Amino acid sequence: MTMSPELMLLFEFGLKMLLTAAIVVVASVAVERSGPFIGALIAALPTAAGAAYIILAIEHPPAFIAASAVGTVVANAVVAVFALAYAALAQRHGLLVSLGGALLVWSAGAAAMHQMTWTPLGAVLLNALVFAITVWASRRFRIGGPPAGHPKAGAQDIALRAVTVAVFVVLVTTASHRIGSLASGMLAVFPVAMSSFFVILHPRIGGRAAATVAAHVQAPLIGLGLGFLAVHHLAVPMGTWWALAAGLVISVTWNGLLWAWKQRAAGR
Repeated sequence: MTMSPELMLLFEFGLKMLLTAAIVVVASVAVERSGPFIGALIAALPTAAGAAYIILAIEHPPAFIAASAVGTVVANAVVAVFALAYAALAQRHGLLVSLGGALLVWSAGAAAMHQMTWTPLGAVLLNALVFAITVWASRRFRIGGPPAGHPKAGAQDIALRAVTVAVFVVLVTTASHRIGSLASGMLAVFPVAMSSFFVILHPRIGGRAAATVAAHVQAPLIGLGLGFLAVHHLAVPMGTWWALAAGLVISVTWNGLLWAWKQRAAGR
């Protein structure tokens, strides 16, 4: 027995929504039960991006995924600028101005990057330049973060966040057939999940405390870029699923090294 095209389409949309919502809920709870550094490590993991790529992998061949990964590495640098912009604006402004301004920065940066032709080497050089600036510039915002265990989002907050991110992933993956691989890869790391964390944190603990998560996220984002660089190089020779698994391992390993370094520094 085979499904009709209409049922298949509904099944596909349902799978996208369920998969994305599950990932975001798990990540959200973990972020809000930890301090800003651990929260940043989790926020920098490929949550919404990972869900988007899983669906892209189902719908597109490895060559498309490899090309998309270059766009993701490029956009990863723009996410770093977004996080820095939010951290700076949140020192004196409310959620609307802080997050709205940061999203405008991301949109302008992504639009500018999309006008250029990118190679993997060019994407890596862009990340090296941007992170050299953003890691240094965000250092003064990494002080005075919220204590571990506070605040915890309610069930309605998490549900709303999960639905928002799930809808976004559905839109991106559906649009991928029209906008091409580079734009799909760039949109996959649009900071919708990170923005949802700030929507919860900013009103509850204040802008300066919420900004510490954005400031701490800079170094972990480097691992996200390295992971998708691996996806680009491995998708065609190894297959999409092995490439995505390798990218996830690289991202998680990088964050583990950062955590170990932080523990060692604290011990001193």
